[in-house]
Amino acid sequence: MIHFFARRRLRKQSRELLHHAAQLRHMREDLLSAQDLARLDGAAAQLRAALADRDWDAVESRWQKLYETIQALTPRRSAPSLRENLEVAVVAIAVAMAFRTYFLQPFKIPTGSMQPTLYGIQIDPQAQPTVFDRWPLKPVKWLATGQWYVELRAKSSGVVHGDPAMAMRTDSSAPITFYVGGTRHKVPSLTGLRVRLGQEVARGQTIWAGLRTAGDHVLVNKVIWNLRRPRRGEVIVFNTDRIPTLPPNTHYIKRLVGLPGESLSISPPELLIDGKSVREPPAIARIVERRPGYDGYQLVEARAAGLSSSVLRTPQDVVRLGEDEYFALGDNTGNSRDSRYWGPVKQQNLLGPATLVYWPFSTRWGLIR
Repeated sequence: MIHFFARRRLRKQSRELLHHAAQLRHMREDLLSAQDLARLDGAAAQLRAALADRDWDAVESRWQKLYETIQALTPRRSAPSLRENLEVAVVAIAVAMAFRTYFLQPFKIPTGSMQPTLYGIQIDPQAQPTVFDRWPLKPVKWLATGQWYVELRAKSSGVVHGDPAMAMRTDSSAPITFYVGGTRHKVPSLTGLRVRLGQEVARGQTIWAGLRTAGDHVLVNKVIWNLRRPRRGEVIVFNTDRIPTLPPNTHYIKRLVGLPGESLSISPPELLIDGKSVREPPAIARIVERRPGYDGYQLVEARAAGLSSSVLRTPQDVVRLGEDEYFALGDNTGNSRDSRYWGPVKQQNLLGPATLVYWPFSTRWGLIR
């Protein structure tokens, strides 16, 4: 005798199996023979009759018969577990791509134009690896801090030769190229270089060592500007299509300082909107007030003032924004190519505000201010 809860479970399983049988018939009606269809229909009818009669012993046996019939008529799949996992992975990727397209998009900071608010890729000298720069802790350190210790070795033996001005460069963070025994070598920066021009180098000798720190990875909110207009002080991401002198199909990240219809000028370190100094929001105030790490807003550097697209060369220069134009500046204007060089950004180019640093786990991790 089947007790109450067992009957209830059996009734539910029987209804699910009948639904499965109906689906199988609908999907494979044109592929199954008349004999197979009759076999399937007969087993399903017998289970329905047993349910109607509340003959639970018969329900149990006829459920098993219908289950075996369905199994026999369902095509066998090779590696079913693998196929199921693959289907789950495909669905997960599709959901992630849709989320990226319509809601939040990751973006990597490539340069130092937004320092110290956001950092791009950094190269720092380090003479020797620490215990955390060796296996198996090396990947753990990278996952936590984005730092990866790198040693570059000579690909050939010979004398180091190259541009004599290399040793006199003031920009020690830019990549440099030189030759060893006729073989071209490129290292990330002058800082960390362990050889000098004219030095004899052996193949395999360390020529550069240092830490490479990944740039901040941020999430861009692609929804919020559908609900409101962009605001001054937001860190924005935009594409470069149709912006003079910029490569197309690229994304830049800067701080939004000028809104449609405004007149903008710079009188270092001040940012002037319609002739008045701006101190709001706090993100702009800390730049203007030259708080630690910030140098204020600067004019276009003298060596670039001749660019036909550059604006704001002097304190008297004024940019007047159209009704669909925005002005974007880096927080580190001394090392930023921004709207001072190529002009306003059209509204159609705006992607969204950068809202969160999600990696690496540094002091900047969290909401972007």
